[in-house]
Amino acid sequence: MKILIDEMDDGWDEKLKELGFDAYSVKKLRMDGHKLRTDYSVINYAKENNMILVTRDTESGQACEENDLPYVLLDNASIFNIVLNKLKNY
Repeated sequence: MKILIDEMDDGWDEKLKELGFDAYSVKKLRMDGHKLRTDYSVINYAKENNMILVTRDTESGQACEENDLPYVLLDNASIFNIVLNKLKNY
């Protein structure tokens, strides 16, 4: 399984690689010369390379849904629930 990490979470690719995942970063791919400036180009790249997109961008998540591309959407509600659960430990 190949994973594409959207630019907001650059660095997660390295952490996922350490755990054995085949992960790539939009930001690093762009630095290597790939033209990944728009949501469309990122989604298209993920689809062409059989990748799962990890993003915080709800519009990208919707576009993935419409194009049958697997994705993980880290929306504000999900992040808030993680913060809330951690705060309960204090």
